Amino acid sequence: MLRHDTVFTEKHNHQTCIDEALARAKALCKAKQLRFTPIRELVLRLIWQSHKPLGAYDLLPALAEAGFNSAPPTVYRALEFLQEQGLVHRLASLNAFIGCSQPDAEHTGYFFICRECHQTLEVKSDPVHSALNRQAHNMGFSIDQETVEVLGTCPSCKRNSDPHA
Repeated sequence: MLRHDTVFTEKHNHQTCIDEALARAKALCKAKQLRFTPIRELVLRLIWQSHKPLGAYDLLPALAEAGFNSAPPTVYRALEFLQEQGLVHRLASLNAFIGCSQPDAEHTGYFFICRECHQTLEVKSDPVHSALNRQAHNMGFSIDQETVEVLGTCPSCKRNSDPHA
């Protein structure tokens, strides 16, 4: 699993995230005998440029600048591929995409999203997963997909807004 628990701290080395994400994507595609095309790689690289979710239309100018077809269907096809392979998650509340920190492991998505700076952290939460499954079982409900998005304020934004911090 990629380590992103330092996203909300100054100790975070973001280039490591990008390098690890691309290396994992290439290895995953090679193992599945899938093409990791230049446009798919660029879209994934752009998504990993920060830990801020990006919408499809946010990606279009960079695609055009890199010489790719910047029509919306082009970016949507790349995002669909990346999502199908578990390389990105779609955050419904923001209609945006974020890189997946665990692309080679089936898992549920739990995200802390800062409402101020939009930094987003994917976390693992077995207790939440267990509680949701227990509740679903008690109701006779079958969970197909589980994504939890928690909006709040990150430590940096809290410090910046609190004059006494």
